[in-house]
Amino acid sequence: MSPAETEDHDPFDAIVDAPFDSALSERYLVYALSTITARSLPDLRDGLKPVHRRILWGMRGLRLGPDSAFKKSSRVVGDVMGKYHPHGDSALYDAMVRLAQPFTLRYPLIEGQGNFGNIDGDNAAAQRYTECRLTKTALQLMEGLDEGTVDFVPTYNNEEQEPVIFPGLFPNLLANGSSGIAVGMATNIPSHNAAEVIDAALELIDNPHVEHARLMELMQGPDFATGGLIVDSPEAISKAYETGRGSFRVRGRFYAAEADNAEDREAGIERHKGGGYQLVISEIPYQVPKGKLIEQIAQVIADKKLPLLEDVRDESDENIRLVLVPRSRNVDPEMLKESVYKLTDLETRFGLNLNVLDATRTPMVMGLKELLENWLRHQFEILQNRTRHRLGKIADRLELVEGYIIAFLNLDRVIEIIRTEDEPKPVMMAEFNLTDRQAEAILNMRLRSLRKLEEMQLRQEKDDLLAEKDELEKLLESPARQRTRLKKDLRTLRKDYAEDTALGRRRTTIAEAAPTVEFDPSAMIEKEPVTVVMSQKGWVRAAKGHVDLGQDGCGDFKYKEGDGAAFAVHCQTTDKLLLCGSDGRFFTLGADKLPGARGFGEPVRNGLDIDAATQIMAMIVHAPGRQILLAADTGKGFVAVTDELLAETRKGRQVVNLKGDARLVVVRPIAAEHDHVAVVGENRKLVVFSLEEMPIMTRGQGVTLQRYRDGGLSDATTFTLAEGLSWQMGGETGRTRNETEIGMWKVARGAAGRLPPNGFPKDNRF
Repeated sequence: MSPAETEDHDPFDAIVDAPFDSALSERYLVYALSTITARSLPDLRDGLKPVHRRILWGMRGLRLGPDSAFKKSSRVVGDVMGKYHPHGDSALYDAMVRLAQPFTLRYPLIEGQGNFGNIDGDNAAAQRYTECRLTKTALQLMEGLDEGTVDFVPTYNNEEQEPVIFPGLFPNLLANGSSGIAVGMATNIPSHNAAEVIDAALELIDNPHVEHARLMELMQGPDFATGGLIVDSPEAISKAYETGRGSFRVRGRFYAAEADNAEDREAGIERHKGGGYQLVISEIPYQVPKGKLIEQIAQVIADKKLPLLEDVRDESDENIRLVLVPRSRNVDPEMLKESVYKLTDLETRFGLNLNVLDATRTPMVMGLKELLENWLRHQFEILQNRTRHRLGKIADRLELVEGYIIAFLNLDRVIEIIRTEDEPKPVMMAEFNLTDRQAEAILNMRLRSLRKLEEMQLRQEKDDLLAEKDELEKLLESPARQRTRLKKDLRTLRKDYAEDTALGRRRTTIAEAAPTVEFDPSAMIEKEPVTVVMSQKGWVRAAKGHVDLGQDGCGDFKYKEGDGAAFAVHCQTTDKLLLCGSDGRFFTLGADKLPGARGFGEPVRNGLDIDAATQIMAMIVHAPGRQILLAADTGKGFVAVTDELLAETRKGRQVVNLKGDARLVVVRPIAAEHDHVAVVGENRKLVVFSLEEMPIMTRGQGVTLQRYRDGGLSDATTFTLAEGLSWQMGGETGRTRNETEIGMWKVARGAAGRLPPNGFPKDNRF
């Protein structure tokens, strides 16, 4: 290739022979590092990402201070995009809007004029319609940029300079928080109360070995822009800050400013004259749009998941006011609150992830103490840099002042040299032993300045500069003086964010909630007696009241042609019904959700995934602690507690494990007074053993109840030995026989048994 061709050749057009996987991994690594260090994670020193830092720096260049007039957002976005941040204008504007939203940032860095979005979740107006300027907090964050405190680097096109970091004393990372998703890592830092952060920093300066618990006493936890409540225990909050990872339960606040008494105000209850009341929500969790929350509550009401709630109204103006109207005045307010917390985003979890870039731009998850230590180390460096910069300025000024004093003492001769010499500068430098800067400054003085060159003033300025220089040199040499100076500066800053100021007052209350009342849907169901009936083909319905079930226990109900009665039970609308299939799977039905008894009901398989070949063996009303006897035709079985059998899904819960063609044939409730089990096989042999020999299980095959050579288990029941074993006699009389002399059949579990007493039913069932 000729030299001319080499000069014209673009290296990016060259074809590189390299393995695809290594080339891809190298390029992806470059992208990942760029995303982590220059886009998504904040720097712990000023708490900003590059885009936010460039926006504030650009606005400072436009002189948009708190005392200046507002300027169009599009002007700011265009200026920042052209000079510092070559990315899309919409992304830039979105980042700028976030810095101006008082419901997003605890201490806004930009003051907006116009529509910058709202807590309902509406977007900001287009950038051509809005205006902005910096806040006092932003200026405090950038304070010291002109004092040699930080390094500057060229912008992307080498036309401008931008600071690597902001040197201000405002603890922006913890005060305003940050969130971002990088490649393989993320960060999520809540906002905090600036005064509390400063108090913790002061404590760490005084006592570098301070315990984490002491820091948590000073800095209680998050202080969100939207207020609310954090209801986790102090121990859980402290643990999260110690490791840098964790989460907090954040709740909205119920507060009724118009309530008559203080107790109702704090509880958010506004009472009506007729005895009714309504609940008022005054604050919502951080980052939950109000419009979305209202939609959630309305949807919960529409889905009838919250029968206690009648309506929700939005009566907000500049302050949030959501009104919850209970269905009746008898509804417990605390139960209603817990229900809304449970079913909507009025209670959320905020995940803490203190993942930040340290001074070497290395991503790291830090605990609270480590983060504060790194931030204070940075502030000490800023203090030292500012001191060195000031010492340099003093040295420059002293040089000029000394030259002015020489000129004042020899004023006539200086004037003569200037008037007579063609090149007065070297003559003055040689005659009065002046430096180049001193001679240049004297020559550049205006005539009117000569009257100000009074010796006393110049000497006083020199003495003041020398005294300041001495103090600064002592400050630079003494870590103790540096700590004292930093504490003084922090206390001065704290006054702007003190507890008695509107901006500094803590908004989020941190108080551990009382033990959560478990959301019990049955508490929201009006309790009424019902009779639930199921047919042989699985049609279910519920009749109001406890209907007489007659001698056969199934009542006088009509069924479809070819269908008949299977089960009927008395229960309440608040009860749960357990359906047991012959395949050993249990299903749960809510008595309040069943169709009425005017028709034939509905197929139970419409709401439950019961296999078509599975026969429903029993329908049992669940009661806490209730035990049931389960046995398969293989002769194995166990005792189960209904609390463990409730299924939350339509697929049910597998309880009895069956092999091959085995079927579950016995599902019987066990009365509290029963102490023995009776089992009869298809071979018509009976065995009786103690109930204590039966294991209580939640799932499995169980243990052998009776041993068979041929056939299997026919039936099983429980009874009280002292009262004897009973069974139904055949015929229409419905008589029951009771056998008290049962001792000859009482053996250990798993025996073969012997023929039952005379008169035992021929179908081998109790």
